Amino acid sequence: MKIVVTGGAGVVGSKVVEILARQGHQVTSASQRTGVDVITGQGLEEALVGADVVIDVVNPPTYDEATALRFFETSSRNILAAAAATEVRHYVALSIVGSERLPESGYFRAKLAQEAQIKAASVPYTIVRSTQFFEFLDAVVEDGARGDEIRLPPARVQFIAAHDAAGALADIADRTPANGTLEVAGPDPFRLDDLARLYLAARGDARRVTADPDARYFGALLDDQTLIAGAVPRFGHTEFDSWLRTRTGR
Repeated sequence: MKIVVTGGAGVVGSKVVEILARQGHQVTSASQRTGVDVITGQGLEEALVGADVVIDVVNPPTYDEATALRFFETSSRNILAAAAATEVRHYVALSIVGSERLPESGYFRAKLAQEAQIKAASVPYTIVRSTQFFEFLDAVVEDGARGDEIRLPPARVQFIAAHDAAGALADIADRTPANGTLEVAGPDPFRLDDLARLYLAARGDARRVTADPDARYFGALLDDQTLIAGAVPRFGHTEFDSWLRTRTGR
């Protein structure tokens, strides 16, 4: 099967490409490094010629709402148009668990706009909503940093290893389009402040983590359901302790 991964040079995309190649698929990484620009459309249709599936894991350069919205609207429009023109049979897009529950976050609103665009198009699709990645913890910590203190809400979260999310995308790409949304989540729930403490301790970072129910998560308030997957998600297999050991050697 020929599969094109837009954003194939990124954190998740590169893992998807690796998994698909190992499975024996004819996989193409479509990114600026390979002459494909999802914003201008340069090289996009050429990359999709003969493809059975396109997996869309592109992401904007910054997470502010204006940039993210413009990026996702433009990139999705271009990829969907190229997919329709080349008769791609399955469009698989990576999104985020809880997007509809975080209206205060401009980035999450941009992801919802991307999802709406995919649903309205003519290409058969599956939207894969993933919980946040362990690899995103640096950004989470720094967003909550106030000097030597990290203030984070003690809300339940279900972070997942990026490799597990990539594996789910690769598997779903080989299936019949759902024309709907599926979810993938990490194997264990944590409190966000506890997860950050474990992460900082493993890195030897002495900053104090304070649980603050009023602390914002990238501009939004969280509760115990905001970032938790629904009733029947697909679970990743990599536990946090195992992921930490591969990152820190401890």
